[in-house]
Amino acid sequence: MKVVPSPAELEPAERAVAIGTFDGVHLGHKAALERLGGAGLRSTVITFDPHPRIVLGYEIQLISSLARRLELLEQAGVEETLVLEFTVEVARLEPEEFVERILGPLGARAVVAAESFRFGRRRRGDVALLRELGLDVLDVPSVEGVSSSRIRDLLREGDVVAAAALLGRPAEVEGTVVAGDQRGGTLGFPTANLAVDPALLVPAYGIYAGFALGTRAAISIGVNPHYGGTDRRIEAFLLDFEGDLYGDDVRVELWQRLRDERAFESEEELVAQIARDVEETRGASRPGS
Repeated sequence: MKVVPSPAELEPAERAVAIGTFDGVHLGHKAALERLGGAGLRSTVITFDPHPRIVLGYEIQLISSLARRLELLEQAGVEETLVLEFTVEVARLEPEEFVERILGPLGARAVVAAESFRFGRRRRGDVALLRELGLDVLDVPSVEGVSSSRIRDLLREGDVVAAAALLGRPAEVEGTVVAGDQRGGTLGFPTANLAVDPALLVPAYGIYAGFALGTRAAISIGVNPHYGGTDRRIEAFLLDFEGDLYGDDVRVELWQRLRDERAFESEEELVAQIARDVEETRGASRPGS
């Protein structure tokens, strides 16, 4: 998939275009991308970075990094993606200006859009305006109950199984492996401590079964209350794995929430519980497949 920052960097062609943030590239997005791929034109996505809500002064936690979003778009069969820098100036573009400055130079002939689609300043643009401006509108029905907002809510509740059903794949946490307290090694369960981009959503505190780097993983998200911690940690014990991961970027799938995090009466009790978590992880099933 070709990724560019401006329409000028794409060769002239007649294109079908899908526009959106595509955060999470969930089942609703995939329905739009399937419609895009079946249009018989060059399939092109316009997405935004940073997220428009951030530029407009709202707080939002992202399901996926831009790099992961692009990977998922490519896996969905998208040929080209224009990553448009979203600025205050872009937000102020009237819908007609957006069509003239962005869609026109792209060679857009059709836009994939649901009837609820809105764009341009004050969200004034809609599918009727697109048609008035000479563009075909390829309707895509909404997938009931599926939205990035709903997925965020489920992840904040720790319901990774329900979130996976809307994503069409397991929820993920991605970050860089950094040095931690190294207690896991002394307990017999060495962990990879992930530093996560603050812009990304991290699911509810708890212990999870999941998968990373080709093996199952028991993941702890929380403050490590047994040792009186206060800072959030994301630690993954990779079953049957040996190797040095410091400095590596790691993506962890979250398959199932096993339990709340808590303090224990003794270190022996903690170790016994971790062993049970590991056994549950071995038996966990991958959701969203």
